[in-house]
Amino acid sequence: MSLTRGSERRAVRAAVRADRTGSGPTLEERAPARFPGAAARFALLGEVLLTGLLITLVGMPLVTLPIAVAAGIRHLRRFIAAEDSRVSLFWADVRAGIGSGLVVGVVVVVGVVALLIDIDVARSGFLPGGAVIEVVGWAGLAALAVALLAAASAWTPELGWRGAVRRVPAAVAADPAGALYLLAAAGFVVVLTWVLVPLLPAALGCAALAAVAVPERPRRAARR
Repeated sequence: MSLTRGSERRAVRAAVRADRTGSGPTLEERAPARFPGAAARFALLGEVLLTGLLITLVGMPLVTLPIAVAAGIRHLRRFIAAEDSRVSLFWADVRAGIGSGLVVGVVVVVGVVALLIDIDVARSGFLPGGAVIEVVGWAGLAALAVALLAAASAWTPELGWRGAVRRVPAAVAADPAGALYLLAAAGFVVVLTWVLVPLLPAALGCAALAAVAVPERPRRAARR
C-alpha cells in the first residue's frame, strides 16, 4: 500500500513539473505558456551559464565576438521557447555567420580601440576641449555596444550580418527604452568583469539573455 501511494505521489509531482515547464500535458485548461523554457528557473540559469561559456570560448579572438553573441542569443531564444536547443545548433550558427561576422568583428574592435585612444588622449590634457572629447568617446563606446547587441539579436543565417546591421537604427528608434536596457546589459558585463575577470562568462550569458528578453517585454503602448 505504501509503495502504491509513493508511486502516486511521484506521478503527481512529475505531472506538476511537466505542467509548470510546458514539457507535458497541462493539469487544467489554459493557454499555453508563452516561454515554457523559462519556467524551469534552475535549468534556465544553467543554460545562461553554458551560453556564457560558449560565447567566451568563441569570442576569445575578439573579432569573432559578434557571431559568438548572435549564436548565444539564438541558442537561449530556442531554449526559452522550448524548441530544439542542442549545443550543436549553436555551432551550426557560428559556422553560418563566421565569414561575414569577422568583418563586423574587425570594425567593432577597430572602433573600440580608436575610441579608447581618443579617451586616453583627451584625459592627457594635450588637446583643447579634452572633456568634451572624452564624453564623445564614452558615448561612442555606448553606441557601439548597443549596436553590437541589437545587430546580434537580429542576426539569422537567412538575414545575414548586412541585413542585421541595417535593422539596428530602426530597432533603436522604435524602442529607445530597449536600447537603454541593452546599454545597461553591456555595462553590466564591463563592471562585473572589472570586479572579477572569471565572472566574464556569466556576465556574457546574462547579456545574451537580456538581448532575448528586451524585445519581448510588455510595453506601455501595447497595454493601452
